[in-house]
Amino acid sequence: MLIDLEAVGKHLFYHFENGDIGHVHLGLFGKFRVATGPDTPDVVGMVRMRIQSSRATIDLAGPTECSIGTPDDRAKILKRLGPDPLDKKADSELAIDRMGTSKQAIGAVLLDQKVLCGVGNVYRAEALFVCGIHPSRLGLALSRTELQMLWDTVVAMLRQGVKDNRIITVGPEHIAHVKGRRFRRGEATFVYHRDRCLRCATAIQTVELAGRPCYFCPTCQQR
Repeated sequence: MLIDLEAVGKHLFYHFENGDIGHVHLGLFGKFRVATGPDTPDVVGMVRMRIQSSRATIDLAGPTECSIGTPDDRAKILKRLGPDPLDKKADSELAIDRMGTSKQAIGAVLLDQKVLCGVGNVYRAEALFVCGIHPSRLGLALSRTELQMLWDTVVAMLRQGVKDNRIITVGPEHIAHVKGRRFRRGEATFVYHRDRCLRCATAIQTVELAGRPCYFCPTCQQR
């Protein structure tokens, strides 16, 4: 029987009554499918995990990781993760120190789960934009003020994402015509996957960091 569910960064831990701990990392393609009601639905596709109650059935397909382990296995995973911005007890000083001593580009550092965990491609681009930081600047080249601002921005964005149940980094004040309705695809970000900067209309550029394209505005985020 499932008794608790724990989220740490991009990792999910399922705590079962017998002491087993399930570990799930969705990756790029992992997806949950929920069917409500007491009936058992047919299995569709390659289902890696199914959790069922009298009220609903949840199937998981396509995750990067899906396994059953022990508390020791969980501890080993947590040991290699940096502070989680969504954790109110997160050690922000540790995250800031790791960012500020890195010889890598800050755009790559933000995706390094050993530095801080839970930040993905959208949030790294948007947080760097809001802070006015070019993604190719080295972590050790950033000032303490910039690092603190970056951490605070990431925390605020991730918490707002949980509240909205989707990624929205702009507010209605940035796009007047969205008042009273949901943000449409392409309206919810400043630079990510946009052709032009929402703030200054400069053509957006990308630089590949940590194997993924990082979107930025060359006007608002100068080196």
